Amino acid sequence: MKVLSLGSLNLDYVYAVDHFVQAGETLAASERSIHRGGKGLNQSVALAQAGAETYHAGRIGTDGEMLKDWLVAKGADVSFLETDPVMPTGHAIIQVVPSGQNSIIILAGTNGCITEEYVDKVLAHFEPGDLMLMQNETSCRDYAIVKAAQKGLKVAINPSPMTDELANSPALKYVSYFILNEIEGKAVTGETDPDAICKVMKERYPDGIVVLTLGGDGAVYYDGEKRISHGIYPVKAVDTTAAGDTFAGFFLATLAAGESPEVALQRASKAAAIAVTRPGASDSIPTLDEVFNLDLGTPLAGK
Repeated sequence: MKVLSLGSLNLDYVYAVDHFVQAGETLAASERSIHRGGKGLNQSVALAQAGAETYHAGRIGTDGEMLKDWLVAKGADVSFLETDPVMPTGHAIIQVVPSGQNSIIILAGTNGCITEEYVDKVLAHFEPGDLMLMQNETSCRDYAIVKAAQKGLKVAINPSPMTDELANSPALKYVSYFILNEIEGKAVTGETDPDAICKVMKERYPDGIVVLTLGGDGAVYYDGEKRISHGIYPVKAVDTTAAGDTFAGFFLATLAAGESPEVALQRASKAAAIAVTRPGASDSIPTLDEVFNLDLGTPLAGK
C-alpha cells in the first residue's frame, strides 16, 4: 500500500526577543533560528520513519529547498512536490520571550496554491486501496478528499487547525479515518465526553473510523463495534510540538503494514511518547527501530 501525504510545508523563523513588539516599535532580536515545520511535513516524516511507502505532495517556493531535502533524508518520496518560482514557501514568524511564551504570524504561501489540476495529476499515480492523509493547512482540501475517495483510496484526516468550515464540511463523509483530539472532536460533534464524541462521529460518518487522542488519558480507537484504548507512557516531556503528528503517522503506517488497530495504537502511542522527550518538531520523531527497541516501561491505563 502506498501512502500519499498531501500537506503543508513551512519554514518557521523564530526570533528571541525581550518582549513582544508593540505598535510603532522597532525591536532588536538577540537570535534568529530557522526550523522545518508544517503538519504535512511532520506527518510525512512520521509515516516514512514508521516504514510506510510515503509520497509527499505539496508546494514550496524557491526558498523551501531545505524542506524538500529533509523529506528525502527521512525516506519520503518527493517526486510530486512542486516548486513555485514566484510564491514564497509557507512560513511562520515567531517571537519568543524569555518566559517561553510566543507570538506567531503565519503566511500560507505555497500551501495555499494547491489546485484541482495539481490534485488530479498527483492522484493519477495512486490506485484503489492506497491511503491519503490530509490536515487543514492547504488549499483544495475538500476536492482532494472527494476525488481520492472516488478513486478508491482510503482517506485519513487530522482536522487541524480546526475551523467551523471544516467541522461542517460535506466532504467529511468520504473520510475513512478521523485522527483528532478532544477539542477537534467537540468542534465536530458538540460533545465533550470521549465516548459521546466517538458515538456521534460514527453516527454522522458511518463509514469512518474514529481515533481520538486524549492527552494524558491516552487514545481511543472506535469503529462502531470495537472500542480499544491505550494509555500513555510515563516519560518526562520536554517538547510536545509534533506529538500528534507523530501519533498520526505511526498509527496509519502500522495499519498500512497490515497490523491490527491494537498494534497501531500501541506503536503510535510509544512513538509519540519518545517524540515528546526530545526538542523540536520533525527532528524529534523516532525511527521504527527506536520504537521497537527503547524501553519506556508499562503504559498507564487508558481512558
